[in-house]
Amino acid sequence: MPPAACVLLAVAVGRSPGWALLAVVAGALVAAVLVAVHHAEVIAHRVGEPFGTLVLALAVTIIEVALIGSMMLSGGTTAGSLARDTVFATVMIVGNGVVGLCLLLGAIRHRVLEFQVEGTGQALSVLASLTTLTLVLPALTTTTAGPTYSPAQLAFAGVVSLLLYAVFVFVQTVRHREYFLPVVADGGAGHVPPPSVAAASIGLVLLVVSLVAVVGLAKTLAPSIEAGVRAAQAPQAVVGIAIALLVLLPETVSAVRAAMQNRMQTSLNLALGSALATIGMTIPTVAVLSLALDLPLELGLPAKETAMLALTQLVSAITLAGGRATVLQGAVHLVLFCVFLFLSVVP
Repeated sequence: MPPAACVLLAVAVGRSPGWALLAVVAGALVAAVLVAVHHAEVIAHRVGEPFGTLVLALAVTIIEVALIGSMMLSGGTTAGSLARDTVFATVMIVGNGVVGLCLLLGAIRHRVLEFQVEGTGQALSVLASLTTLTLVLPALTTTTAGPTYSPAQLAFAGVVSLLLYAVFVFVQTVRHREYFLPVVADGGAGHVPPPSVAAASIGLVLLVVSLVAVVGLAKTLAPSIEAGVRAAQAPQAVVGIAIALLVLLPETVSAVRAAMQNRMQTSLNLALGSALATIGMTIPTVAVLSLALDLPLELGLPAKETAMLALTQLVSAITLAGGRATVLQGAVHLVLFCVFLFLSVVP
């Protein structure tokens, strides 16, 4: 499936697809997502947690960052705010949509979900710091006009973002790995013999190919999405949200499956890790491009988006404070996600 999806991507790129080709592209996208999830779980079973979730989050983020960089280089009226809109949409989709869906569906099946506060609390503190540094402070600084950083401030923000994310990965995988392991046994899956090194290596290659197909096919659908947004007279930011939803499909499916298996810690590792990787890798990349090529870069959020970000962080802190969650917390996060989507369409 991954090579076939890439062949379809090569055929569809640069064309104006009709309804038949759009249907095939959409079907291939869904199939590539399911295949990517399968290979990610094979790798996770070989290397163990939290390395498995980290592999999927990093793979998706690296491809997404490459696409953001290429779109910035191509220019356009929205290129300056592309990184900001993508990072904000990812944080809101992950922090409210993915987490809320996992909590709701997992709690419906298992009543009460358990996870480790030591791990989720540290991830949330890093996420709150990075989002404030990169999305809120640029609109409040006075060195430059508008929601921008000066060159020195931008370089500092890029270095700090990368360093803080690197420290988090070290803590997650080496120093305090036990804080990020599932609390509840995975129903016997641990008794299944892990795949061989060769099988895991092949799975890693096919995972990357699948994710390339997922992101590329999502971008192929973008013109049709833009046409639908224009027909509905919705804001341009809706296009970025729709593409981000498609790109995040593999992690969403993996996180929901883990929650349904009563492994909420794995779900949170995927969700929070994805948001952290997006900021920790996107901001340094766009900072280098902006400084090296003198490209415009707007990072600061408007007031409405800042309020939504602050509310999301507050509710997330309350949700993750006790190490246990029910359907109520899931419902609250999903309501916030619906508010985010609604206000994006009707600002």
